[in-house]
Amino acid sequence: MKYTKFNNLEISQLGFGMMRLPTIKENGPIDEEPAIKLIRYAYENGVNYFDTAFFYHEGESEHIVGKALAVFPRDTWHLADKMPGNFMEVVDGKLKVEMGMNAGAMIFDSPADVFEFQLKKCGVDYFDFYLLHNVAEDTMDIYTDERLGIIEYLLEEKKAGRIKHFGFSTHAGYECLEKFLNEYDCFEFAQLQHNYLDATIQEGTRKYNLLTKHGLPVIIMEPVRGGKLANPGAKEIAILKAARPHATPASWAFRYLQSLQNAPVILSGMSKIEQVKENIEIFSDHDPMTDADLAVLNQVVESMGDFIPCTSCRYCTSACPRSLDIPILLTTYNEAAVEFSWIAKDLVERLSDDELPGACVNCGACLPLCPQNIDIPEVLSKFEKLIQANKPTE
Repeated sequence: MKYTKFNNLEISQLGFGMMRLPTIKENGPIDEEPAIKLIRYAYENGVNYFDTAFFYHEGESEHIVGKALAVFPRDTWHLADKMPGNFMEVVDGKLKVEMGMNAGAMIFDSPADVFEFQLKKCGVDYFDFYLLHNVAEDTMDIYTDERLGIIEYLLEEKKAGRIKHFGFSTHAGYECLEKFLNEYDCFEFAQLQHNYLDATIQEGTRKYNLLTKHGLPVIIMEPVRGGKLANPGAKEIAILKAARPHATPASWAFRYLQSLQNAPVILSGMSKIEQVKENIEIFSDHDPMTDADLAVLNQVVESMGDFIPCTSCRYCTSACPRSLDIPILLTTYNEAAVEFSWIAKDLVERLSDDELPGACVNCGACLPLCPQNIDIPEVLSKFEKLIQANKPTE
């Protein structure tokens, strides 16, 4: 197992993400016995970083990982958990926290009660790593609400030793992330969705570089994009096999991230023993990307879709009579064109009707201002059709 340095710690570069543990039937409860076996097998073969969250598996994940790891000395593994501000709202002075589609919600008096509940559920006295869960455009109000004082409270817990290292995860757009980093300098690390596909369509490289500039080590999540890069499609697999006949698609995705200089941990959500064994093998070797390898991955990305090369220069927005945030719309289109995932749905749901691509009047005022020569009205028309095609049926 390859280990990296985080302050004075030695951490396995492969981290175990607890969002995709084996379940009883699809979307059912965690299948406890095989899940515990997976976690313990990973630990016994060198993995020492385990990442869970309040709502993973509708609240079961924290309990299972705590139970699985309790048989090993506490100072030999690192547990990461998260404050669930992304599923939190204030109702009648209380905190209502959603647990998942089938699990309803829980009510807490304060962020302190949430934190205490998580410690008890995991069966630990402290968290090695603790994060604000998904700092983004629609969660900033919760995390920065002075009445709740979430950040201030968690910093006190860090002083008390019940949080060893304090950070945040994010799916925010670049501008939101930059604003947050400029306002808060109390974090030690950040967790970011990044992979060779999201390097472009979610501005992953740009956000990774921003976090690095601010001196924050980057924990990587979604390295194979929920499995898409482990099985990208026949045409893409053929491109990869032509370059490295014996390498799996997943190994390409992990090697891309292993080559980053500021990624101490790469999380993988593993649900099968075969995945755990393959990943441990990949992370037991040092096989950095070459320029030729990167060129192959560029071919794969190009094969997956015709992505819009927006650089967020924002020249176009000055001429739009509807004041549309065109760069945000083009970035979201790239996401939706690959798959209309929960990320795409979330980004669309944040926008009002006047902010959606359907509000474009096709005037063309933006066209001469785009340095990339993007046919913006045409792309927005395609995006609107995608949105309509993916609306839930009643």
